[in-house]
Amino acid sequence: MLVKALAQALIAVPKCNVMFTPDQLISFKRADISVAVSTPSGLITPIVVGADTKSLSAISTEVKDLAARAKDNKLKPEEFQGGTASISNMGMFGIKQFEAVINPPQGMIMAIGAGEKRPYIVNGELAVATVMSATGSFDHRAIDGADGAELMKVFKDLVERPLGMLA
Repeated sequence: MLVKALAQALIAVPKCNVMFTPDQLISFKRADISVAVSTPSGLITPIVVGADTKSLSAISTEVKDLAARAKDNKLKPEEFQGGTASISNMGMFGIKQFEAVINPPQGMIMAIGAGEKRPYIVNGELAVATVMSATGSFDHRAIDGADGAELMKVFKDLVERPLGMLA
């Protein structure tokens, strides 16, 4: 769901769907999301191409396949070279929040922390909600801070109301 949310947020805020090279700023019309995967030989970022147009189930299946093949060192170069933005998740290790380093020449990366149950006020009543952190790191040569903040808001709205991603 988080890969889809980031992809849709990038399409909604096209000023963030960019890459910075020494010669130019490159804009993208689709969102190819690189997913950080730990392997025995180090971190690699296989790509979900066109994640903005894929279903949640298709993305889930693809990420599992890419991660398994990454761990077996069986990815083709085109499956891990490129991408328009990255996402890194340390939630499975119980890490609540962290800052991820941008994968150049991409313009941004989203760091996802662990979900945890916290007390929340919902409709004026005390309730328990599962809350997670998401931290965006942006290359300010490519992405203005205000545009990055807009992307974070769109991402938050999509995660909080996931039915919008099913349409």
